[in-house]
Amino acid sequence: MAEAAKVIKEYDFKWEGTDRKGSKIKGQMSGPGDAFVKMQLRKQGVTPTRVQKQFKIGSGKKPITGQEIAIFSRQMSTMMKAGVPLVQSLELVARGNENKSMTELILSVKASIEAGLPFAESLARHPRQFDDLYVNLVEAGEKSGALESLLDKIATYKEKTESIKKKVKKALTYPAAVVVVAFVVTGILLYFVIPQFESLFQGFGADLPAFTKMVVSLSKFVQAYWWALAIVPVAGFFAFKEAHHRSANFRRFLDRIALKAPLFGEILYKSAVARFARTLSTMFAAGVPLVEAMDSVAKAAGNIVYTEGIFKMKDQVSTGTQLQLCMAQSNLFPAMAVQMIGIGEESGSLDAMCAKVADFYEEEVDNMVDSLSSLMEPMIMAVLGVLVGGLVVAMYLPIFKLGQAI
Repeated sequence: MAEAAKVIKEYDFKWEGTDRKGSKIKGQMSGPGDAFVKMQLRKQGVTPTRVQKQFKIGSGKKPITGQEIAIFSRQMSTMMKAGVPLVQSLELVARGNENKSMTELILSVKASIEAGLPFAESLARHPRQFDDLYVNLVEAGEKSGALESLLDKIATYKEKTESIKKKVKKALTYPAAVVVVAFVVTGILLYFVIPQFESLFQGFGADLPAFTKMVVSLSKFVQAYWWALAIVPVAGFFAFKEAHHRSANFRRFLDRIALKAPLFGEILYKSAVARFARTLSTMFAAGVPLVEAMDSVAKAAGNIVYTEGIFKMKDQVSTGTQLQLCMAQSNLFPAMAVQMIGIGEESGSLDAMCAKVADFYEEEVDNMVDSLSSLMEPMIMAVLGVLVGGLVVAMYLPIFKLGQAI
C-alpha cells in the first residue's frame, strides 16, 4: 500500500525494437521513466532500439475520478456482453470519453494489450486509477473466461463505494465549510468593521463595557498579527498533510479518533463495515479464495484501524479459524454483521450474505447522513449567531449605554 502511494508520476512511451526472431516491432507502454519501459521490454524478450516519451497521464488536465472508473467498468462490461472484442471495446470507450486524461489512460491500456500484455497486467501499470482489488478481479475474470461478468460486478462495486464515499464527504464537508466561512466573516469584521466603531467610541468620552473592550482588543490583535493568523492555518494544513502521508502512527491515531468522534464517528464506523462487506462479497463472488480476498479487502478498508484488523483476521483465517470468530474477536464489527456472516459461512452463501450486510449498512449510512444534515443546520446557525451576533452586540452595547445615560 505504501509502495503504491509512491507511484505518483506516470508517462506514456512509444517504443520500437526487435523481437527474439529479429523482426522489427513497435508499441506503446506506460511507466515512470524510459529505463522502466526498457526493462519491461527486455523481460518480454524485446530489444528496444527507441523509447520516446509521449505524454503524462492526467498532466494539466481534468483529474480522473473514481466515478469515471466506475463508468468505464460499466461500459466495458456492456460492450463485451454484446460481443465486442476487448481491444475494440477499449477503443470505443476511449473515443466516447470527454475527459482527455481518461481517454489517454484507456488508450495506454489498449496499447499495452496490443503489445501482448494481459488486460489485468495492463491495468496494473496504472495503480493510481486501478488498485490491487480492481486488478485482482479482472485477473480472476480473465482466468475464468467470464471477464464481462466480473467487469459488471466491478462496476457495481465501484458505484456503491463511490456513492458511500460521497455521502460521508457530504456529512463531513458541509459543516466544516460553513464554520470556515463563519471564521472568515468574523476575521473581516474584526479587521475592517470594528476599527470604525472604535474611532466612534473614542468620541464618547465614557468607559466602554468589558465585552466591547475585549472585542476591540481582539480587533487590534488581528490588525497587528493578521499575517500570522493567515500563515499559521496554511502551514498547519500542510504540516498535517505531510505527517498524515509519512507517519503510519499519526494516521492510526487520527483514524481511531475519527471512529470515536461524536456524530461523525458512527457514520465512519458503519461506512467501514459496509465497505468491508461489499468488497468481500465482490471478491468472493468472483471466485477469489477467502484468504486471498482478505488482502484486497484490507487495502480497500479506507481506515488504517480496519486495514490492520483485517490483516490480522486474514492470518487467523489462514490457520483455519472461521471468519465469524475472527470478526467477533477483532471488536471492529457490530454483532448483527458478525451473526449474518456466520450464517453465510454455515449455509455456503457468504457472498450473498455479505452483499446483504453491505446493503443494510449502506442504507444506515444514507439515513444517518440525512439525519445529520438536518441536525447540523440549527447547530451551524447557533455557531454563526455566537460569532457574528456576539460582535454586533459588543459594538452596540456602548450605544445602548449612552442612550440610557441620556
